[in-house]
Amino acid sequence: MARETRERMIEATVTALQHRGVAGMSFTDILASSGAARGAIYHHFPGGKAQLVAEAAERNGCEVRARLAALPVDDGPPEVVEAFLELVRPVLAASAAGGGCAVAAVTVGAGAEADDTMLRRVASTAFTSWMDQLAERLTAAGLGSDAARDLAATLITLLQGAHVLCRAAGDLEPFEQVARTVKSLVAHRYPD
Repeated sequence: MARETRERMIEATVTALQHRGVAGMSFTDILASSGAARGAIYHHFPGGKAQLVAEAAERNGCEVRARLAALPVDDGPPEVVEAFLELVRPVLAASAAGGGCAVAAVTVGAGAEADDTMLRRVASTAFTSWMDQLAERLTAAGLGSDAARDLAATLITLLQGAHVLCRAAGDLEPFEQVARTVKSLVAHRYPD
């Protein structure tokens, strides 16, 4: 039961980060969303908000990495890129509706300087793991390792920039524009 409460609190925190960021989330919201009792906060997260937020961002980072690990590699780099774009499209639709990236959220306005540094480190680790995983998939699809790392960094940067632009625009068009461009460039550069 205690493990279940802790998990619900982390899941509620991921959602809060996606919609309100670190500065906008509160323990009251987390407790209400997770159904946890007030005493659960420091029982499960003795480090307080910083610990809860860090664990939520780490969890979300691992979930994204696992999804990237499942991208198909059988048909070559253009197909990996296409699968990546399809994977992130619903996430960006959520951004257009007011959501965002829980990992990116911890890089902005986290609070105390020590917490801010620690949370940026958590985000950096997650983003690096995404790039590494995506580069691994691109390499398995036949791309050289340097080109795979460069393309993976481009795609993760595209994803994070699209979060911001789609949220600002309130629609997916910024993502669709860049998706068309990236698919064209990849197909041209890495033909089957």
